[in-house]
Amino acid sequence: MARTREFDTDTVLDRAVDVFWRKGYAATSIQDLVEATGIGRGSLYAAFGSKDGLYEAALRRYAVRATSDIAARLASAAPAREVLRDLLTWLVDATVGDPERRGCLITNTATERLPHDPVAGRVVGEALDRNAMSVTAVLRRAREHGELPADADVTAMADLVMTTIQGLRVQGKAGADRRRLVAVVDLMLSVLFSKERG
Repeated sequence: MARTREFDTDTVLDRAVDVFWRKGYAATSIQDLVEATGIGRGSLYAAFGSKDGLYEAALRRYAVRATSDIAARLASAAPAREVLRDLLTWLVDATVGDPERRGCLITNTATERLPHDPVAGRVVGEALDRNAMSVTAVLRRAREHGELPADADVTAMADLVMTTIQGLRVQGKAGADRRRLVAVVDLMLSVLFSKERG
């Protein structure tokens, strides 16, 4: 008869997210995870199979939460430029307001684990695709409402926004201050919404 699991999986994953986010995959030991989660090594292996298995589960949990937060912020009916600026400055503030400058676990995983970890690569790719879809929807609405030209390439524009987001995350983690990062946000938006476009 199988033993009943004696821990809450969501709580364990949240604690694992915190460890991996602070230390990265390579620098996190199984002992770190045992201490953070409060459950034994054997129970961790039984539940998740390996350190890789726990990392994947933690990364997926983080990704669902992060992409949902971004989608919710982009669901506003305000003008697209305002919606995007709100999102980007919120991301900047989250990064520079974190005393540990952890950045984003999705971005951190992309720089630490890819391309050699195909499982993590799928999680990262899925998360970035979901975010890109949310950004594209905002830009498509902007085009329909005349905020962008009728022939605007919203897919390429969404790629520019997504690339900017990743750059902001890395620059912020590396110590750039809020003023510099917000200047990048405003410059990118001025390019996207230029009155001279076309």
